Amino acid sequence: MTDVLRRGRASLAFGFFAQGVAFALLVTRIPAIQDRYGVSDALLPAFLAAVPILAGAGSVATERLVRRVPPSRVLRWSQPVVLLALLGVGAGRRMVELAVALAVFGLAVGALDASMNMLGVSLQRAYGRSIMLSFHAAYSLGGIVGASLAWVGAHWSLALAVSYLPVVVVLVPAALVASRWYVDGDGTAAAAETTAGEQGVVFKALLPLCLVMTFAYIGDSTVSNWSAKYLQDVLGGSEQLATVPYNVYMVTTLLGRAIGDFGVRRFGAVAVVRAGALVAALGFAVVATAPGAWVGMLGFTLLGLGLCVLVPQTFAAAGRLFPGASDAAVARLNVFNYVGFLIGSPLVGALGDAWSYRGAMVVPMVLVLVTLVYARSFGTAPDLYGGGHERPRTADVGRGSNGL
Repeated sequence: MTDVLRRGRASLAFGFFAQGVAFALLVTRIPAIQDRYGVSDALLPAFLAAVPILAGAGSVATERLVRRVPPSRVLRWSQPVVLLALLGVGAGRRMVELAVALAVFGLAVGALDASMNMLGVSLQRAYGRSIMLSFHAAYSLGGIVGASLAWVGAHWSLALAVSYLPVVVVLVPAALVASRWYVDGDGTAAAAETTAGEQGVVFKALLPLCLVMTFAYIGDSTVSNWSAKYLQDVLGGSEQLATVPYNVYMVTTLLGRAIGDFGVRRFGAVAVVRAGALVAALGFAVVATAPGAWVGMLGFTLLGLGLCVLVPQTFAAAGRLFPGASDAAVARLNVFNYVGFLIGSPLVGALGDAWSYRGAMVVPMVLVLVTLVYARSFGTAPDLYGGGHERPRTADVGRGSNGL
């Protein structure tokens, strides 16, 4: 394996890590943001919904942008924008300033997520074996670090700007330096040549993966938004214990992704996706029927181990399904990340209020099980890497970004 690929992999993993830190710092300090700007409970959902909506728009725009410039350049400049927008969220004083900062954050996050996964898919193709889960493991690690830094800021009652500034000062130059070694693939030119009629065929073929992406993020947003309330209000856990499930979920997500590539190399993507869906469904079943808080914690642990493989493998499958237009496929698929995020939390809340929160947990369980129906979409010809199935490594590593 060439040094170009190794450096490209390490620099991209750092990009995933930095994105995990930034996103965790935003979402875990929402109460502090609300207090700083005087955002009412009635208005808060509109602000929160605006970020994934604009991120979806940013992802769509990135599909068009990478027809003219390489994804590495989009990633190089969108990552500092995300970090600076995060600082803007913490430093502003008026609600209009918050709205502008969140709008910039959302648009840049869409471009960042899309371009980051484009590079991950193309690097996996160049490596000739599964490495996509390792990038998302770096994201999970960043999320844990970001959440821990947010806890420190909250514990010491630090102003948002004071909490965010050191992170931005460190990560912005580090991300710009790391971006020198990004490696582009070969999907851009092919995507530019795709006709309108072919695009319709591509989306039809991509639809099963879009559904899996949506269902996975409905499950993920259920955990991130409702685990604390569920453990405390439904299962009778203490306020302190209620903060633990999401941390456990993040740690098991990291562990599952850290070893997941080995499973793909040994058993193939279809088997790993099926196993992940079954474990995640079992996790939701345990949460829904748990007699107490500690059994509920077991359910959230299983959820982390199961859901963690679905999103990275969905991106990887899109790249395998459309090897000549992987950038366009990844950008379109990435939109359904935000669709699932938008649907998940309100869906569980509405069902919980109208029915019961235990019953509400059954809905994401059923949706995750539907993934089993579409598991064959992950099994395009070259999906088995490693364990006797590894493809010959290719020397075509696309364009390095050093000269951009």
